[in-house]
Amino acid sequence: DPRATLLGSHQREWMMHSMRNSKAKWNVLAQQVMMARADRKPGEEITISMDQWPGYEMERRRILKFIKDEQVNNSVVLTGDIHRNWANELVTDFDQLDGKSVATEFVGTSISSGGDGQDQPKDVDALLSENPFVKYHNNERGYVSCRVNSKEWRSDYRTVPYVTRPGAPVNTRASFVVE
Repeated sequence: DPRATLLGSHQREWMMHSMRNSKAKWNVLAQQVMMARADRKPGEEITISMDQWPGYEMERRRILKFIKDEQVNNSVVLTGDIHRNWANELVTDFDQLDGKSVATEFVGTSISSGGDGQDQPKDVDALLSENPFVKYHNNERGYVSCRVNSKEWRSDYRTVPYVTRPGAPVNTRASFVVE
């Protein structure tokens, strides 16, 4: 439905106005549901979560096209509430993957919800092959630590192998830099 919205027109216009007029070095959209479209089924059929931005496809495209057209530089989307780690390149149209990335999305997992996770979920190879814009996916518990300066944004995925007993070592499972 092209009229479906997560933000509503008032909030979307406020966000676009704020981004258009931003003088910030980094333009950060902190929000609750994954923006990238993750096709969860191998093959031609596309299976997506309708409870995330893919369920609001036209609004997502409008926002990402806005970032591109308005040249909102250094755009980073921080996402939570999914209980998995993801690092995604965001493009204006996930049906046309030959386009340039307009933003980077870092999705953080939960600290303990879902119990012990696993480094590589059983479906990770199929997921990555169906979604070339996904640069990292992990199902361990933990958090994303972000360090930002004028030249780069660094996100470190800090994870633990278990949460069901004390003493889990903290690992830096993956790191990404946006220049």
